[in-house]
Amino acid sequence: MNHPKIICHMMSTIDGRIIVSGWGDDATRQAYTEIYNNCHNTFDSDAWLCGRVTMAEFDNAEEPGSVPVKDKIERVLFKGDASADSFAVAIDAHGKLGWSTNEIGGDHIIQVLTEKVSDGYLAYLQQRRVSYLFAGKDTVDLAAALSQLQTNFGINNIMLEGGGSINGAFLHAGLIDEISLLIVPVADGRLYRATTFDVHQSFVTYVPQLLKLKSCEQLEHEVVWLKYGKR
Repeated sequence: MNHPKIICHMMSTIDGRIIVSGWGDDATRQAYTEIYNNCHNTFDSDAWLCGRVTMAEFDNAEEPGSVPVKDKIERVLFKGDASADSFAVAIDAHGKLGWSTNEIGGDHIIQVLTEKVSDGYLAYLQQRRVSYLFAGKDTVDLAAALSQLQTNFGINNIMLEGGGSINGAFLHAGLIDEISLLIVPVADGRLYRATTFDVHQSFVTYVPQLLKLKSCEQLEHEVVWLKYGKR
């Protein structure tokens, strides 16, 4: 199955933690965020993708509504903005995200859903003009979702910038083509904190993936930028 190129772009401490709180004062954390965004902008991408938990942190996220419907809504692709050419993709299997607008920073929102979501939720997304597609009955088939994003929205390059769980799911599925990792000069050490890749324990057959170093660069504020490809 064809799919867009996936670049996982993340920022972590030297021990792999990705929760920014506690990484120095506000000015320090802001400097790290600016470096992260500047590096993101060096890639020629059509979309960026996160999981539900990360997406819920954006300012325009809200509790989802449910619009009354008389007839069952067919589980087919819905385009909320046919003219959009840059996208924010949310993996939201059970339809828990809500939006006050249909874009984030000018990027049109696409929800990746399963067929279990309610008709009322689909009507709510249509009312908000948020695009959506279906990639599975009960759980999200990531490869199928990527294929639909490429075919229906012309997305050929995606920045994967999720939390540890969604990144781990993509890693386990063998769908990541390149890793862009910013290492900040912080040793976190706190237990039970999300890391760059958290592969769920249900993936009992998972084998760690070997990588090839493509480049290494020291940036401002003692941040190191590593790029890896598949070996």
